[in-house]
Amino acid sequence: MESVAEQLAELRRGAEEILIESELVERLAEGRPLRVKAGFDPTAPDLHLGHTVLLNKMRRFQDFGHEVIFLIGDFTGMIGDPSGKSATRPPLTREEVEANAKTYAEQVYKILDAERTRLEMNSRWMSKMDAAGLIELAAKYTVARMLERDDFKKRFESGRPISIHEFLYPLVQGYDSVALHADVELGGTDQKFNLLVGRHLQQVYGQKPQIVLTMPLLEGLDGVNKMSKSLGNYVGITDPPDEMFGKLMSISDELMWRYYDLLSFKSVTEIGRLRKEVQEGRNPRDVKVLLAKEIVERFHGAESAERAHRRFEEVHRNRGVPDDLALEKIMIDGTELGIAHVLKRAGLASSTSEAFRLIDQGAVRLDGERVGDRALVVRAGEPHLYQVGKRRFARIELVPAADGQGG
Repeated sequence: MESVAEQLAELRRGAEEILIESELVERLAEGRPLRVKAGFDPTAPDLHLGHTVLLNKMRRFQDFGHEVIFLIGDFTGMIGDPSGKSATRPPLTREEVEANAKTYAEQVYKILDAERTRLEMNSRWMSKMDAAGLIELAAKYTVARMLERDDFKKRFESGRPISIHEFLYPLVQGYDSVALHADVELGGTDQKFNLLVGRHLQQVYGQKPQIVLTMPLLEGLDGVNKMSKSLGNYVGITDPPDEMFGKLMSISDELMWRYYDLLSFKSVTEIGRLRKEVQEGRNPRDVKVLLAKEIVERFHGAESAERAHRRFEEVHRNRGVPDDLALEKIMIDGTELGIAHVLKRAGLASSTSEAFRLIDQGAVRLDGERVGDRALVVRAGEPHLYQVGKRRFARIELVPAADGQGG
């Protein structure tokens, strides 16, 4: 196991706060594996890189030999986390929770070491707690302290309703730390209040209070707003390799270092060396390529990362189509097909409604010409080059199905 100083340097990296750092130093010095907990409510299973900031820090703890507990809040997910919300959040059904939890588990092992990850669901202990136990838990915290939480305070002062069950959320999250005897709990900056409730409850129950480590919210590709699918400034961990690579190459040189700190597994020393090389004249684009390749490799493998890099260079060298773009033939009924259906069949859009949205945004080109007409139809028998955005291409020929069974 690395020295305390080496571990602390990596664990500090990119962190917003460590409460209390001196306690973390003491526990690291004990030389035993720490129990490191992070809770996830299964409400948004399609992860983007912003979600992985916390997972990356968990992986660093694993690399240092500590025990990571990936806690899926299937019980708290049915309450609904009110953090940062201006109104009561609808709870999930049991079916929704279970479906999302399964998807989460499949995705997080792209980052965490599955063999060294302890997967827990808080229904294991919370479903056994009876009404008397819940009342006893509620007695451990005051309403006045609960109203210190910023979102509760604002809603209370503005007269917007707060349901009693919402007060249970931070209490249950805090009790999870008691049930797991957590040494450290990780969370985003918006979770600070809940994490500190965990410290308080552990003390009440006679345990050593956990160390709280908060991570910042990652800025999106625009470098201004937090990464969000609704804002379109995100990199999804299931994005195709070419698209992921291209998006990462689009970030500013300044934002690149923020991504290195929060997303890269390179050491502090390695990143410092790269910074120095850029300061001494190395092209920052070269360093950005290293970052893009590292992240694409994490989610798609080394071969896909190399291929995405080659295709990116080809597109920018040729100012157009990748050299290895093959012709794809799509069987259709009849002799023509609407442009939106072509994009869907080609995998350039997930649905016809998304294809229409892309057309409205001016993101679709046919043989180099921007498509502005949703009703455009493409006739069979001649290859065409389709482009969506700056980086997604397809060369397609529509072929009438001779037996009438085309799609």
